[in-house]
Amino acid sequence: MRKIFKLSIVNKILVIQALIILFVVAFFFLLGSELSVKSAFYGGLAALIPNLYFARKINKHKGQEAKKIVRSFYAGESGKLFITVIIFALIFQDPKIDVLAVLTAYISALTVFWFALLIRKY
Repeated sequence: MRKIFKLSIVNKILVIQALIILFVVAFFFLLGSELSVKSAFYGGLAALIPNLYFARKINKHKGQEAKKIVRSFYAGESGKLFITVIIFALIFQDPKIDVLAVLTAYISALTVFWFALLIRKY
């Protein structure tokens, strides 16, 4: 019998976020600017890496008492914000960066959370 592999909601969001980042990077690739492609990739990483950290942090305490879950949620969110700041600080150290491409990829990746309730149904 075949076992159907189901992703959790958190993993679905991360996969869709990665696909959106790939789409934006491909869009900038089609525009033909290597700088924009690199910048869009960096912007996507600035969104994805902190969310991977957060997902790992909250899944670590799955099924435990509510107090531990809430504590891990706040710790995960704080860590996520800190990692985001560090990544953006590193990105903007590069003098040759396309800010529009960075922010386009970053914001596009974050739009996944706007549609998270729709994803939950599937």
